[in-house]
Amino acid sequence: MADNTLWFSNNHRDYSNQYGNDAGFEFEFYCQRCSDTWRSGFEPYKAARAAGWIRRASNMASGAASSIGWDVAEGVDGLVQSGWHKARDASFKEAITSAEQHFNRCGRCTSYVCARCYSTERGLCTNCAPDLAAEVESARTHGLVDAATSRARDVGATMAAEVDVATQKQLVCLSCGHETHGAKFCPECGAKQNAEPGPCGGCGSPVPTGSKFCPECGHVQ
Repeated sequence: MADNTLWFSNNHRDYSNQYGNDAGFEFEFYCQRCSDTWRSGFEPYKAARAAGWIRRASNMASGAASSIGWDVAEGVDGLVQSGWHKARDASFKEAITSAEQHFNRCGRCTSYVCARCYSTERGLCTNCAPDLAAEVESARTHGLVDAATSRARDVGATMAAEVDVATQKQLVCLSCGHETHGAKFCPECGAKQNAEPGPCGGCGSPVPTGSKFCPECGHVQ
């Protein structure tokens, strides 16, 4: 691999940290088919760790509030920042070299996949060259499910002959507003559903169940 070539450009995660006691480089690569991961070993960023030691030593020697301490802190931070990108690129290239042993590049879709998702005989990932035995077994299972579903629909169609579909069902109680799910009586307040309209106390006209006023004369029910 050439020095200016960086593979695995879009299937890695960077867990590197520039500052602190855990400053260092670590990269995670993942299979673009099954998402299984491989992570490079942690490599300490020595410049950042040394800078931390120098900063603590300067603070102890001159006091944290001293201008000398601040100047030293700014100086070592500048060194850390200036060397970060170069050190990260070098570590990333080493991680890529190690990752190449765990991933293969599909000759058709160019995805990087792990050994389980790669056919060495064909040079293709298992998306582009599916495993024949696995596909046959999957098709067998799908066929079984489809056939069972079809039979279940036939049984359901037979059972539907006994279902009353002509009678209108009251789904919400007219008295309390609770859901009744088509029951004859409300499970919340016990009110009878789909009751015959009663006569108005004022004019005698039929008043729908649950009405507060007569639709004919406006009398309170």
